[in-house]
Amino acid sequence: MRTGLKLVSVMALMLFVCGCRTDPDSNSAGTAKPPAQGDQANWTIGMSQCNLGEPWRVQMNADIKAAADSIDEVEVVFKDAQNDTLKQRSHIEEFVNAGVDLIIISPKEAQPLTEPVAKAMATGIPVIVLDRSVLGDQFTCFIGADNKKIGKAAGEWIKAELKGKGKVIELRGLSTSTPGQDRHDGFVAGIAGSDIEVVFEADMKWLEPEARKEMDSALARFDNIDLVYAHNDPGAHGAYLAAKAAGRQKDMIFVGIDALPQEGIAYVKQGLLGVTFQYPTGGQEAIDTAMQILNGATVEKQIVLGSRSFTPDNVDQGGAAVK
Repeated sequence: MRTGLKLVSVMALMLFVCGCRTDPDSNSAGTAKPPAQGDQANWTIGMSQCNLGEPWRVQMNADIKAAADSIDEVEVVFKDAQNDTLKQRSHIEEFVNAGVDLIIISPKEAQPLTEPVAKAMATGIPVIVLDRSVLGDQFTCFIGADNKKIGKAAGEWIKAELKGKGKVIELRGLSTSTPGQDRHDGFVAGIAGSDIEVVFEADMKWLEPEARKEMDSALARFDNIDLVYAHNDPGAHGAYLAAKAAGRQKDMIFVGIDALPQEGIAYVKQGLLGVTFQYPTGGQEAIDTAMQILNGATVEKQIVLGSRSFTPDNVDQGGAAVK
């Protein structure tokens, strides 16, 4: 039975509280069986975050914790893969061995995490995939915004702002991650039919220092840059800082994605970014969905979160919905 295995793993890992509930009758489809009537549920959720080097991911964990803290019977165990796919694969194996009741994972990369997620499902543990998807359909539920839609909205905004012509830098998120791919593909669709030229693109791995380094290279190569499109706000801010150090920040517009209050939205208010597009963390929704699953409900396979755009003209009014 999973209960005995779980208690052993708790002692070994020193991460779990004693008495966390497991269900030996969970089915292989990854749908948890609710406790018998009158029982006090005590659920353990394992959360694997791909890295905590991005403020947006720190906020995701904070949102998950805040949502879980409001539910007495839920314990969340957080793990940080530190941008290491092999480490994140190990997280899933550790959670399975510990007999957690549900796993939430925000994968670094789709393909390498597909197999361990499927194996967790095969043991009867439901898996919520958050923000970045895995391949196939061997998971319980995916929660995230539509990155292609957001990328396309950014491209359309850029096309309108530049009046269909200009030289653009694209600082991409991790190219092997689905958000990085989708934010690029959406952007390309958004600027289609214009004379906008992407003169330089680089993978900055979602990290501000990497973005600043890549922007330094672009500035050294190109005298004329009209706009920088970064796949997240730290990337846009890193590009801005590089341009400012070169005395060229006023020559170009900076566009980002995420719209955290303390980052993207603040940068718009400070006049550093021309626009930022919201990518919600999904932390609250992940816990809400987890509780439905753990109590035996059937949930949607895909839960798509909405987005908003924030510019100097609308930021104080809460932005505008991305349609």
